[in-house]
Amino acid sequence: MKPEEVNTEAISFANGDHSGDEPPKFYDKRTFMSFMPESINLVYSGFRAYIDKFRNYRSLKREFYRKVNYELDLERPRSYNEKIQWKKLNDRNPLLTVTADKFAVRQYLKEVLGEKAAQDILIPLYYVTEHPETIPFDDLPEKFVVKPNHGSQMHIIVRDKNKISREKIVGECRKWLHVYYGYYTYEWAYRNIKRKIIVEKLIEKKNGELPADYKFYCFHGKCRFIRVSSNRLGENSHTGYFDTDWKLINAGVPGYGYNHPFKKPDNLEKMMKLAEELSGPFDFVRVDLYDLENKIQFGELTHYEASGLARLEPESFDFELGSYWEIKPEYWISDQYIKRM
Repeated sequence: MKPEEVNTEAISFANGDHSGDEPPKFYDKRTFMSFMPESINLVYSGFRAYIDKFRNYRSLKREFYRKVNYELDLERPRSYNEKIQWKKLNDRNPLLTVTADKFAVRQYLKEVLGEKAAQDILIPLYYVTEHPETIPFDDLPEKFVVKPNHGSQMHIIVRDKNKISREKIVGECRKWLHVYYGYYTYEWAYRNIKRKIIVEKLIEKKNGELPADYKFYCFHGKCRFIRVSSNRLGENSHTGYFDTDWKLINAGVPGYGYNHPFKKPDNLEKMMKLAEELSGPFDFVRVDLYDLENKIQFGELTHYEASGLARLEPESFDFELGSYWEIKPEYWISDQYIKRM
């Protein structure tokens, strides 16, 4: 095989996963606008947001109804999805930008947990750059992951670097750096991230499978629910929602294999405590961790799950999740949260 050819068994490109986390392509105009200069994106997105606000967020409400199937109430948000919309439009906690940045969040972990504890759970970082053509492929191990620091559902999994197209990877990275993620979905946290490319270790189980992904839904520093996803990049993905006593909840996102009876992990309490510690400065955040054969690895902090547009079944679960989230304007400047920062 020629070096420039791509072996599909050696590499996986992704611009979306199977977890229900990606906002719809029509709503997120990043594909079309990624070819435009940043100044045009800033002006256009700002103008669009101003017009939509002037019209009482009519387009946002229309898209919300299309995807979630009930009317969006921004004045008195009650459901989980409604409160994510409120968060996108009103929450300006400066730590949102820091923790949405997949590179800067590493320092956040060190400040919250301490250097040693953070290093124990951070996935080893091989390289970070603003210039993807400088990626030192010759110095990298056989397996690794390439992704940008400023968005979601964009990554490349390399399982054999000797069977990949370096040019194609560099080209994909350049496209990512020109993606203005979150500009058109009102996801404020992403707007001021300085875009970079990250190369990190590929974490996998002994059998070569990706580890299960544990997502801890933390409201005001307290974990209320856990979502588990396995084989999230494959066709046969599984998902299950659990309460903190590991009771399976009959709820989920249609089409993503929910209600799967995952076995309770041995280190659940440790992961839950860690998630709550990392969630301290936020009214809500989803803390994503991996359980790699009893070794905890940090995934990310997610502030706008599915951009608040994932239809949950039953609908009552959407409102149950929302009941744990107390909306309080400028919560991040209160004594309760300052002490945690």
